[in-house]
Amino acid sequence: MVELYEHQVEVLDKIRNGSILCGGVGSGKSITSLAYYYICNGGKIKYRRLYGKMVEPKDLYIITTAKKRDTLEWNGELSNFLLSTDSEANGYSNKVVVDSWNNIKKYEDVEKAFFIFDEQRVVGYGTWVKAFLKIAKHNKWILLTATPGDTWSDYIPVFIANGFYKNKTQFSREHIVYKRYSTYPIIERYIDTKRLEMYKSKILIEMKYQTEAEIENIDILCEFDRDKYRALMKNRYDFENDEPIESVSRLYYLMRKIPNSDESRLIAVSNILKLSPKVIVFYNFDYELEMLKLYFKDKVFIAEWNGHKHEPVPIQKKSWMYLVQYSSGCEGWNCIETDTIIFYSQTYSYKTLVQAKGRIDRLNTPFNKLYYYHLKSKSSIDISIGRALASKKQFNERKSFQKLVAGKTRYI
Repeated sequence: MVELYEHQVEVLDKIRNGSILCGGVGSGKSITSLAYYYICNGGKIKYRRLYGKMVEPKDLYIITTAKKRDTLEWNGELSNFLLSTDSEANGYSNKVVVDSWNNIKKYEDVEKAFFIFDEQRVVGYGTWVKAFLKIAKHNKWILLTATPGDTWSDYIPVFIANGFYKNKTQFSREHIVYKRYSTYPIIERYIDTKRLEMYKSKILIEMKYQTEAEIENIDILCEFDRDKYRALMKNRYDFENDEPIESVSRLYYLMRKIPNSDESRLIAVSNILKLSPKVIVFYNFDYELEMLKLYFKDKVFIAEWNGHKHEPVPIQKKSWMYLVQYSSGCEGWNCIETDTIIFYSQTYSYKTLVQAKGRIDRLNTPFNKLYYYHLKSKSSIDISIGRALASKKQFNERKSFQKLVAGKTRYI
């Protein structure tokens, strides 16, 4: 018999077909979405407890990240409801499928089923969105996310799927004012936003819960080669390839490499290891990975999750370091064996930072306090990225460069 937390029960009365269930990472969105499916198919709830069997439940399709599919995270949640992707182990005669967003097109012709779209990916108007809209027409569905849209454009596919607009053209005509004389469409502002707020309030269901663990964010100031950084900013010369820098992305890569590759960061990680023998370390670039592996190879057991290796968290070891690349492993897994995450370098994305923090901030964490160490320097690039993240925004290299050229940002 499944027992829910109070914050999960509260939202069950609010969820409807086409809802976006928005809850912090680790808030229990998965089990709540399955509880909604269970109730929609004849299950009962009383005093936070789910009981009884479903009556001829619809086929269930869960579209999630490749990592969640491969680690069978959803399978564990399904077992609470006597459901399984294995037809022989399934307690019902319905079909249960867990697959990744990369394969969503395989299911665009499915009808009269129930879909749970996990980790919001329906932004823009690409292949995934087109498949999502076809599925939404002929099936029951809800969408799960920890980070709702930043702009009204992010909500366009879900608004269309809910029938508020026929298509993107209608939304644009009624709500978007584009900049004049631009070579490509740039949104200047949105209009009639009261109507958009009304639509958003109809579908966005927030799961508000207070984590029992106390959160402590700790900034650690690290050194960097100021002379090298100053020369890079003044001369715009690529010290690695021995040639002039021709692109903004290359300039910013080198701007970040100077502070990120400073030995003081490795020393900071070493000091944190003395306080916590089990740590998760998030990084951006391969050179950071190689530095960490070389420095700690004889000091602590190391495992990796990135584009090259998909190793599990080494929870059986007494002391370990789990090196995770932001782009590969900021979502789709969790670990309650440690209370510490080290952000070796900063991500450009606030959403990615939230997802990364959520790997240890779970409802069932045994720790009373969670520690997040942010390694930073006083370089202009670290300061600029930090300000964007503090404002819950995405850092934009091109906009930052324009400010740099205009003299609105100091070199160092």
